[in-house]
Amino acid sequence: MNPVRYLCASALMGLMLFTGCSSPHGQPRQGSESLSPNEVLEFRTLYSENCAGCHGPEGRGGAAIALADPVYLAIADDAVIRKVVANGARGTAMPAFAESAGGMLTDKQIDVITSEMRSRWSRQGILNGVNPPSYAPKSAGDAQRGEVAYKTSIADDSYLALVSDQGLRTIVIAGRPELGAPDWRGNVSGKPMSDQEMTDVVAWLGSRRSQNPGQPYSVSNYAQH
Repeated sequence: MNPVRYLCASALMGLMLFTGCSSPHGQPRQGSESLSPNEVLEFRTLYSENCAGCHGPEGRGGAAIALADPVYLAIADDAVIRKVVANGARGTAMPAFAESAGGMLTDKQIDVITSEMRSRWSRQGILNGVNPPSYAPKSAGDAQRGEVAYKTSIADDSYLALVSDQGLRTIVIAGRPELGAPDWRGNVSGKPMSDQEMTDVVAWLGSRRSQNPGQPYSVSNYAQH
């Protein structure tokens, strides 16, 4: 064999042996391992697998409110959002996602969802020049005043059975822009709803909840048929 070709072949064989032994036999190469579910920290994956089913792709809304709503993100701070993600909303379709509350997400994963929602979807100064209402009510609501303040009813008993008072307040404040419903500033042109009016509206809507949502007649009447 030509000496030069022999030396080249020997060097190539040595290189192949060296690279082939860089990882122990039978073990995956570095970087090829799949992450376990509790190690995933990529926002798109976490949101898609845990939030998009109700809140829509890219936070655009679905069965539940749009999370990519700058008005919502301006009135709900990180602590509020994180608490809801972690612990859910009792009496509603929003489950708890934190491992400590029986869910599947770690604290780090919930932190990623909370922080990335704001960094991606909030808008600096969206409420400049207005006096936004508080996220939570500051006083008790009056259902009679609420009925007057809220001229258009969304008092469907099945819907009300699935949403909490805080959820109703959030919708009244932030609206449902993906459905064409205005926020608290657009209910009456030139007259934003006051904090107390929103509290009263929620009290009225809450008073319309049925103990047997979806029933066309009372349970007692149903039993007689």
